[in-house]
Amino acid sequence: MIPLSDTKKNKYNFGLYIVSTPIGNLTDITLRAIDILKQSNYVFCEDTRVSKRLLDKYEIKSKLISNHKFNEMKNVDKIIEILKSEKIISIISDAGTPTISDPGKIIIEECIKNNINIYPIPGPTAVTAAVSISGFSEKYFFYGFFPQKKKDLLNDLKNLSNLNSSIVFFISPNKINKVIEHIKNFFSGRKILICREMTKFFEEYIRIEVDDLEPFQKIPKGELTLVISENTSYLVSLSESDKKKIKKMIQTSSVRDIVDLITKEKKISKKEIYNYCLSLKKWN
Repeated sequence: MIPLSDTKKNKYNFGLYIVSTPIGNLTDITLRAIDILKQSNYVFCEDTRVSKRLLDKYEIKSKLISNHKFNEMKNVDKIIEILKSEKIISIISDAGTPTISDPGKIIIEECIKNNINIYPIPGPTAVTAAVSISGFSEKYFFYGFFPQKKKDLLNDLKNLSNLNSSIVFFISPNKINKVIEHIKNFFSGRKILICREMTKFFEEYIRIEVDDLEPFQKIPKGELTLVISENTSYLVSLSESDKKKIKKMIQTSSVRDIVDLITKEKKISKKEIYNYCLSLKKWN
């Protein structure tokens, strides 16, 4: 039950505030975010246990109320009722910016329908944090989490492979090995940045060619953010002269050595060279 009687004196306009919170390190929060959370009548969050740690650190006494994908529809009417009574409600997620692959969209849609003011309190998000250190194109497409069904996954990856931009994905650690082969099939010739536990003590960043991706031997801890580089449509295919050269090299060199040598000379997909070498070995 959400009461309507809680009143506070504040310096902010009444309405809904979408507040960004740290993606890992609790000190990565803006002064304005702390201020509005203190001024809020209610703070709606995904998991009260997670958000309580943040609020306790900054001595924020506002009432926490759970709002996740399983109860957001149930909360909507009461939230609108509270906001119409000239209150301040903040929405936060467990980490980063709400509504970015997190709950909040349904409430925002209802606020728009009811002409209720909505204000962003910008701050951390795993998307821009990962893109900022990727070294890839500043033009990027944020996809979010991979779909559950394989058919949907393959269809989306096929469409995304045609984009001439960086692409950002979120994925849970127990699913990463299931999609690696699909990533290699659709994004051969590109680079990938794998970000794990960003801003935390054990943060890790893996930079690798997509063609060189291998399944993790041990399931990594923490959710992962993947950034795949822009479409390398400038890659050329093996020419007849390249193929003749490989035919000579295959007699004395390993496939790996051939791939390394050819890719140093030309921008050709490692996968294409590798497959051609295998086809030669098959017929020899």
